[in-house]
Amino acid sequence: MHGLSPGAGRAQVPLADSGRGEEIWLLGQPALTDYLDYVRKTTIDGASADKTALVDEWRTANDYYYELEQSEKNSADDIECRELPSEFAPLVEEVKADPRFRRTFDSLPTTFALVELDRLILFQKHVAGHFVQELMSRLGPKPNPEALFRFCMPLTLPDAPVRIRQLGAQRFVFSSDSTDFRFHEAALLKPDQLRDYDSFGAVAGVLGLVAGFSSNFLNAIRSDKRLVLHDGYHRATALRALGITHAPCLIQTVTRLDELSLVAKRRVAEHPEFYFRSVRPPLLKDFFDPKIRKALPIPKIQRLIEISFEVNEMTVPN
Repeated sequence: MHGLSPGAGRAQVPLADSGRGEEIWLLGQPALTDYLDYVRKTTIDGASADKTALVDEWRTANDYYYELEQSEKNSADDIECRELPSEFAPLVEEVKADPRFRRTFDSLPTTFALVELDRLILFQKHVAGHFVQELMSRLGPKPNPEALFRFCMPLTLPDAPVRIRQLGAQRFVFSSDSTDFRFHEAALLKPDQLRDYDSFGAVAGVLGLVAGFSSNFLNAIRSDKRLVLHDGYHRATALRALGITHAPCLIQTVTRLDELSLVAKRRVAEHPEFYFRSVRPPLLKDFFDPKIRKALPIPKIQRLIEISFEVNEMTVPN
């Protein structure tokens, strides 16, 4: 009922060695230059990699995608979306009441459904294999319906420590091992929104420079019959690797290009025809196809956000 199919389509996601990670790439998808740049700049010993061999394997995968265009023509149109069982209703309402949902999904109609994972269309061509493995271990092989829903729609704080260093009076660096870590916005706060701050004078206003994480809900964008996976790539890959075929997903529906630009990542908004009209776009199940996927060794990395600010005080005629 909750999409669990033990053993169905189960795939191995290799464990990373200590001190290194692993990035799983889909070969054969545009653009070749992105793949070559990533190998050269990011992977272990990538600077000395055989460029000719890299291009050859990418070309072979690209030819394989042509074969898939014949054997799986428009298969993305047949993605299965089931209505969520009634037992999920309280959990859905809990998500809708969360500020992260209200701030992120405030533009277009949204629904929750049990979505077939294999036929979700991808715009992101790689996932961190070591993080997928971590998520698999965290969820376990046989989650109950509530655990599955909360894994897909987490409301708890991310399990990713953030380190903060002050490098000067007006310069700070935030760091995290999570690739989801990002700068949010500059926000003007009221004095009563401060807590545990002892000021040496009356506070007139507060400018907050906010760093944190995304809403992290498994969500997709629907146009006609197709669903493009928007966020939750590692979670969706971990679920499929555990043999789970369907999972709770938050869906935003677009009916015209102007709406797509409001909610989609730039790559999707600028090339909608590739994702919503091409015969065989990349699908989630491709991460488990040995003819397409390639595991690349990478050093352990962290994401840094440097925030600095400038203050100018002056007296001018009123």
